[in-house]
Amino acid sequence: MASSLDLKEFVRDIPDFPQPGILFRDITPLLLSPMALRESIRQLASNYAGQKIDAVAAAEARGFIFAAPLALELNVAFVPVRKPGKLPFNTHAFHYELEYGTDSLEIHIDGLSDGQRVLVVDDLLATGGTVEACCRLVEQCGASVMGTAFLIELESLGGAKRLESYEPFSLIQYP
Repeated sequence: MASSLDLKEFVRDIPDFPQPGILFRDITPLLLSPMALRESIRQLASNYAGQKIDAVAAAEARGFIFAAPLALELNVAFVPVRKPGKLPFNTHAFHYELEYGTDSLEIHIDGLSDGQRVLVVDDLLATGGTVEACCRLVEQCGASVMGTAFLIELESLGGAKRLESYEPFSLIQYP
């Protein structure tokens, strides 16, 4: 079922945020519209309909906004990936390099198991560093990444190329 709803109309441009020269793509108007949010989840789910997926994983915080309802729509588990010290049970950790330093993500040791097929979700694909770290963490758990899904992709930042082996898919693209 195709939709006549243009999700791009629900993304607001904020120039010079968080610093001069940056054009921020604000998804708040989309989140304020139940119709647009529902349609974004429907379109994401439609792309993965019929595929064998056991879980949807996402890093906090904005990834959770799309991953949890997508997991419900696909009738699979939702697995949170969080910053260090935020999960209350034993965790696996993955440390990775950023342009300006290092960061870490964690997942519960029982969040995923060997052989599970996982879709990794985030709101925005820019350079792909955080989602790549999520994918590596999923693999560290013995699970397989079946794809990566995003509401928005900023094509000029090269994240899709970086995540090529994880089959990135996005609903909205900006050059």
